[in-house]
Amino acid sequence: MDINGPAHIFYEAKEFGAPLELHFVSLNNQIEIESSAGLHFNRLEHFDKFELSQNDIIFIPGMEYRLLSDAHFLESISPFLKWVNTQNKNGADICSVCTGSFLLAETGILNKNRCTTHWKYYEEFSERFPLVELEKNRLFVTTNNIHSSAGVSSGIDLSLYIIEKYFGTKMALEIAKEVVIYFRRSASDPQLSIFLQFRNHLNHRIHDAQDYLMNNLADTPTNEDVADQVYMSKRNLTRLFKKTTGITVGEYLQKLRVEKAVALLSNGHKVSAVAKECGLKSVNQLRYLLRKHRGILPMEIQSLKD
Repeated sequence: MDINGPAHIFYEAKEFGAPLELHFVSLNNQIEIESSAGLHFNRLEHFDKFELSQNDIIFIPGMEYRLLSDAHFLESISPFLKWVNTQNKNGADICSVCTGSFLLAETGILNKNRCTTHWKYYEEFSERFPLVELEKNRLFVTTNNIHSSAGVSSGIDLSLYIIEKYFGTKMALEIAKEVVIYFRRSASDPQLSIFLQFRNHLNHRIHDAQDYLMNNLADTPTNEDVADQVYMSKRNLTRLFKKTTGITVGEYLQKLRVEKAVALLSNGHKVSAVAKECGLKSVNQLRYLLRKHRGILPMEIQSLKD
């Protein structure tokens, strides 16, 4: 699953139109490997066939700890470890799942960086790699182009994060819905986009309501508009939306406006144009909205000039 979880997420991304090529490589000369679960992988490609760039992503799965602590095994794969180090310098995204972080640490690229690993191996990791800042109880940790995840399912979370990074929130959300999972981030992880927050449910009509709000901010949608779109009464929508997401339609709409405004302002759009795009009647309304959320705004947006 360390391999198949991310592989399926990126397969779904291809189905949604992402220009991806998937390759399954071996860290030695073996072209067929039997996994610890008894599943065979064959027709693997040798790693040194590939010279990567900032447009590429590597996922390194976990493996049994007896191998990770075997000096002979680690010596035998030293060419692979050097290769990973080189691809990191080339700008490729380097990702590990579960105990794959031990291999990342062996390359040296985690020195003076943060990472996480499977909870069973915190002590062993810290003892072996004192120069690495180990983050505990985290689903995944990302520092620049180096990413590590805690275990099987969090490798899927990390994959969705990478999809969002390269192909946008909408595609990541569609893939999560397609495979019937939800986005999970701990409170100490990087802030989750409002376009993904409050989506950890399986109520398709509320998902449709959230999609409609997201796609029609400039038109100032009312509760009646949203209810009509999802074939519900206004009263039923407001009740079910709050029960499903934990916040009201109005609160959700306000959060969408704040995040969109921050994104547009960060990209140099004029305040008046941003207010219009967010469905607000005036610049003053935008300023008031942002003042209410001043504590979460980037420093460059806390003082607005048209």
